[in-house]
Parts: sequence; C-alpha cells; structure tokens
Amino acid sequence: MVISEYTLQTAVKIVVNAQLLHTGGGYRGAGVSNYCRSLLTALAAETGGNQVTAYVNDRDFRFPQAGQGLELRYTRWPAADPVPRIIWEQTALPLAVWTERGNLVHGLVNTLPLATRAPGVVTVHDLSFVRMPERFPRAKRIYLTHLCRASARRAKRVIAVSGQTAADVRTEFGVDSRRVEVVYNGVGEQFRPLPPAEVTDFRVSMGLPERFLLYVGTLEPRKNLPHLLRAFAKWRAESETGREVGLVVAGGKGWHYQEIFSLAEELGLMGGGGGEPAAGEPIIQFPGFLPERELCLWYNAASGFVYPSLFEGFGLPVLEAMASGTPVICSDTPSLQEVAGDAALIVPAQEQAALQDAFERLFREQGVATALRKRGLRQARRFSWEKAANETLEVYESAVSEG
Repeated sequence: MVISEYTLQTAVKIVVNAQLLHTGGGYRGAGVSNYCRSLLTALAAETGGNQVTAYVNDRDFRFPQAGQGLELRYTRWPAADPVPRIIWEQTALPLAVWTERGNLVHGLVNTLPLATRAPGVVTVHDLSFVRMPERFPRAKRIYLTHLCRASARRAKRVIAVSGQTAADVRTEFGVDSRRVEVVYNGVGEQFRPLPPAEVTDFRVSMGLPERFLLYVGTLEPRKNLPHLLRAFAKWRAESETGREVGLVVAGGKGWHYQEIFSLAEELGLMGGGGGEPAAGEPIIQFPGFLPERELCLWYNAASGFVYPSLFEGFGLPVLEAMASGTPVICSDTPSLQEVAGDAALIVPAQEQAALQDAFERLFREQGVATALRKRGLRQARRFSWEKAANETLEVYESAVSEG
C-alpha cells in the first residue's frame, strides 16, 4: 500500500489512542475496532515523515508491514472494562503525551484526554447515544454523551466519518463547522468478488441454503432487526419466491439482543414446524460473530445483503458487501445513502411493506441483482483506507498548524 505523497510542513510526534482495537471475536472486534486496525495499518505504510506512537491494549495486533515512523506501545490496562479504560485515557494517556513530547494526540474513538495541553484530533463515529438515548444502557449513554461532547469541543479538529455525523457534531455539540472534517472509512482490499467454485464450496461446507439474505452487524437495538424479522416472515408467507429464501443474521451480541431470538421463535423462523423448508430445518440462522478471514466468503455466498438500521455513523458492512459484489438493500438512514449512492435498493427504515417489496424485486425482477452488483462495485471503488489515511494526515497538519 502506498499513500500519495503528503508530509506535514514540519515533522511532528503524534500520539494515538487505539485502546479499543481488538483482534478477537465478538462485537468488540467489529465496528470501531475495525476502524482502528485499518487506519493504523494504512498509516504504518507511510506516516508522512512524522513519528506516530499508537497505544493499543491487544497484544495480538501486529502490522503486516510498517515503515519507520509508527511504533506500537502495548498497555496492560483492561481495555474491555470501561472504567479502567476511562481512567487510563484521562490519567496515563496525558502523561504519555507529555513523556513522548507529543505535538498532537488523536483519539480514534469519540474521546480525548482532557488534561493535556497538546492539540487534539478526535474521530467521532456517530452520535446514536444522543440521537437515540433510549436504546442504550443508561451508564454507557451518560459516559459517551458527556465525554464525547467535551472532547469534540476541546479538539482542534474533529474527524467525522460521514456528512451525517459531521452535521450531528455541529448541531448537538455546537462545534464550529470549520473544525469538523469528513474523512470516510475505507474498505479492505480483501473484499472482492471470489471465484464461483470457491463460493459454492464454502456454501456447502457451512450448510447454507442455495439462496439467502445476509445481515452482518452487532445485535443491538438500533440495527432494527425485529423489523427485519417481521418483514422477512411476512414476505415468506405471502410470496412463492420468498419460501425458497433463507435468512442469515450474523454478528456478535451487543445489548438488549434477547428480543431478536425470542421473536424469531415466535415467528416460526427457527425450524421445528411443517412446510418449507423441511420440518425442523431453521429458516433463519444466527452464526454469531464472523471471523474477518471468512467475511468476504459470506458476502459472496449471499444472494443479497440487507441492512435495515435505524441510525448509522457510516455503515461499513454496506460498503463491504458492495465491494464483494453482493446486491444491497438498506434503509434510508442518511449516512447509508452517502455510502450506497445509487448502488442499493434504499427503503424507509420503518416501512415493512417497502422492505418486503425490495425482497421481491431483488429475487423476481430480471436484471435487478445484476445491475446492483455492477453499481455496487463501482461505488465501492470510491472508498479506501489509503485515502482515509492520507486525509487523516491532512487533518493532523491543519490541527498542528493551528495549535
């Protein structure tokens, strides 16, 4: 990976907080952890002549390749536990910035150390905890709201991962628009169309149906999964085509996920009854968190990818699916429309009939799936981690110049 030539006017020392980077399974290894891993890996290839020191907690993380300008420091604090992590961010991290004589500190996930005089850059991924507070545990919501607001107001620059998130930061936190920069996430080069024989072998080995819809994401309330289950069950009951299609809901358990499994049982999607498919065979599958090394195979094996989320900061699974050549159906959440462009069937987030109609169009209307694949591959080429890293270096430059 080669980042286009870009260097700060004067080489600086940048301290990066990547404590939420996680290489293991479960929902902690997705989302913002993916951002941390991918951005650091891209920055490692070329730091623009600057010295970057990244603090991580996961000792299994290594760079596939790294230049001379990026160094990893492994901490011993239990990053999975919010309380010790918050204490580290607000006490040990400011000390590390001072010890390293850092010219800049970058918080990769929503927060900055408040007790440091070094200029700060903070990446804000979404403000769902402000926009949809009822869908978060109370303690998590209070912590995120107060510390993210304070960090965004303190920062010299705020990186927002979408125009939607940038607008929310300005509106909800009162941050001057001149200090907010949009830097889109990228998509890994491993996400691409795979040889049909390889995909068929994978589908058979995993016991997947010939045709199925796939969802990938954390199992938590704002993903709107009860709505997906109800729409899918009704479509199967009313459509001859629908009776031949399965549903795979993949992702780690987040919070308030019990309703999803209970509803699947209630709707008769878990098997054990008569009709199609064969009695006892589940119509819906919950494979749990998908390892990154298998994720592209899952996208390729699916007939379509569905993402009905009520609120997103970016929506990386939509981009990964498009890059893999999988037709996409997603909700009309503004950030998802930014990512998908004209390359997806976009439906109102809460309209069940519209989602059912999208299922029917994908599987019944000639040429729809093919057109979506072509447009999705073209749209996905607009996003890369190389580009995200290069634009992040530009944000560093402006923050240091002002600081």
